[in-house]
Amino acid sequence: MSTQNSKGTALVTGASTGIGALYADRLARRGYDLILVARSADRLRGVADRITATTGRAVDILPADLNNPADLRRVEERLRQDVSITLLVNNAGFGAATPLLSSDVDEMERMIGVNVTALTRLTYAVIPSFVARGAGTVVNIASIVAIAPEILNGVYGATKAYVLALTQSLQHEVGSKGVRVQAVLPGATATDFWDMAGGHGTLPADWVMRADDLVDAALAGLDAGEVVTIPPLQDGGEWTAYEAARRTMSTHLSASTPAARYRNV
Repeated sequence: MSTQNSKGTALVTGASTGIGALYADRLARRGYDLILVARSADRLRGVADRITATTGRAVDILPADLNNPADLRRVEERLRQDVSITLLVNNAGFGAATPLLSSDVDEMERMIGVNVTALTRLTYAVIPSFVARGAGTVVNIASIVAIAPEILNGVYGATKAYVLALTQSLQHEVGSKGVRVQAVLPGATATDFWDMAGGHGTLPADWVMRADDLVDAALAGLDAGEVVTIPPLQDGGEWTAYEAARRTMSTHLSASTPAARYRNV
């Protein structure tokens, strides 16, 4: 690990291409050393070499398929044991645009494995040490479908709603213990990920964000202390109102009797 102006080490999943590779670049420029996780060792090495050449930061690669239990456990162990890690970016994932009833359930299970199971286990692996130190950051890449599940495949939307809910729950539990958590909700973004999920070529050009703009905006949201960052949402007040309404309603969800509208059935 490099010690010069280091902010510690950031472990980034899904770091071989797209948003994950851009996060790696931006975090290195901010002074983080890196551990890059993805399935392709060759692609990871290419990203690592470019980042080291341009920033001088130390970059380690950890090839792993997060749907493989043995590989996932290796990444978990690194998160538990490496005390230099100060930031986890849970970026790995994949999506689908086909209707739920037209989708292969085995493929949906694999999506749940990466988007939900792996993200949860990696978060569980690192949070205890962050709490013990009173410092650390977890960034979870969700999606706008977390709050608009009708847009794409229903299982994909459900996995991202899980990521958002987990992040908000973590904020409630550990936000006062020095640990930062953030959920990032991208919309349509010009990456290979969106191409594999069904493509963005048919969308209006002004709906599709460049991946570097997305990552830079997400980091600006992190700097601003946001728990939920939605880079394409032009009026941030809409989210503030949405969240305020949700929190208000949450205080009305328990009662000893059914609501009046149900009593005349």
